Amino acid sequence: MSVEAGSEKKKRVKVPHTYVILISVVVLATVMTYILPAGVYDRFKDERTGRTLVDALSYHHVDRTPVSIFKMFESVPKGMKETAEIIFFIFICGGAFSIIQATGAIDGAIGKAVLGLKGKEKLMIPITLLIFSIGGATYGMAEEVIVFIPIGVALARAVGYDDIVGVAILSTGANIGFSGGTLNPFTVGVAQSIAELPLFSGLGLRFAGHVMLFVIACWYIMRYAAKIKADPTQSIVYDLAESDPTRHTVTPDLPFTGIHKLVMLVILASFAYMIWGVMTQGFFIMELSTVFIAMGVIGGLVGRLAPSKMASAFVAGAKDIAFGALVVGIARAILVVMSQGQIVDTVIHALASWVAMLPGAMTAVGMFWVHVIINFFIPSGSGQAAATMPIMTPLADLVNITRQTAVLAFVFGEGWINPILPTSGVTMGVLGLAGIPWEKWAKWMLPIQIFFFILALLLLIPPVIFNFQ
Repeated sequence: MSVEAGSEKKKRVKVPHTYVILISVVVLATVMTYILPAGVYDRFKDERTGRTLVDALSYHHVDRTPVSIFKMFESVPKGMKETAEIIFFIFICGGAFSIIQATGAIDGAIGKAVLGLKGKEKLMIPITLLIFSIGGATYGMAEEVIVFIPIGVALARAVGYDDIVGVAILSTGANIGFSGGTLNPFTVGVAQSIAELPLFSGLGLRFAGHVMLFVIACWYIMRYAAKIKADPTQSIVYDLAESDPTRHTVTPDLPFTGIHKLVMLVILASFAYMIWGVMTQGFFIMELSTVFIAMGVIGGLVGRLAPSKMASAFVAGAKDIAFGALVVGIARAILVVMSQGQIVDTVIHALASWVAMLPGAMTAVGMFWVHVIINFFIPSGSGQAAATMPIMTPLADLVNITRQTAVLAFVFGEGWINPILPTSGVTMGVLGLAGIPWEKWAKWMLPIQIFFFILALLLLIPPVIFNFQ
């Protein structure tokens, strides 16, 4: 075979579109409803916590309810209905930022920031990564990171990096904090309450995991950023920049007027209000969406945009992120199909039975992989804890590992796969807002994901050996 022919063949090998990947999984899940036995666990409401939990000893087979072709297609709009809050949150974020963008305030502010960072661009990476990792570790920052993506991407591009770097320092930063689970109420808090452990006990090992994740992520991102700085053609998203030269582009010489400063003040006040609301008032998607609409409207008025101009900008922003918003609903279709076919609990039961057969030190590793697999179908920390920890807790007692180790395996397994998970609403929302196809992000993320997995396995073996409490 000639070199030219080999090169041409290589070019033809392409990763399928994200929608194709997800729909293929939906089809596979549909087929499995005809093959796997249907089964369910009995569920009950825990009066102590108010959560619906699983009775670990209640698994039983039920009559099969295979999903028809019509129901398979119906799962997509049903998935969109079930994730409507997240989908519209993403649309609103895109629209609101587009209004703010139209005022010129963000571009002007980033231009000034670039001038201030001149010669110190590298410092932006560890500092931003650290800030967002603390957010993930303390109050479980996840969906909230979506709102910062447009600014992060624009700033990264402005200092000579690419869109990947802009997303990574924010999203990966928040995720390593979330995954380490130091004080995460949505994973550690829920799991430990179900396992009847003191809240946030076993902090030391989770903190060590957080620090190690941070070091690995920081090294990986800075290494990639330096390569892009030296040669922009090495960027994984270089073709996107080539096809759209104005994509996320900001130049340092843009004006930053008094009006722009007032608009930025509106943005800062909105972010401060959102952070306060999340940490003290229980703000979630609905409240964050409300704040964003208000921020867009008020920011547009302060920036002296005509109402029609604001409306046009909002529509344009929402249109630009339609891909990422809709993929959230398509991903949820997988769980819809499996739930209708009553095979979710079947999969959980089979995986738990497999863990029970593993030898000694490998038990926690097995639990880790169980949660990695289940997270593909249930990409929610608290939701997965409620579904699996009532099963894993007595299983831990049965195989003679501590409940604290079982919680650690859950936290690592649930969290450390999230950055590359195409069924994660947060991951796809972030990528949608940044305009990065999942397949390109996955290509960049895979090497560091392997590092994460190796680290998780190394951290899970000592707790089994030394009876981690």
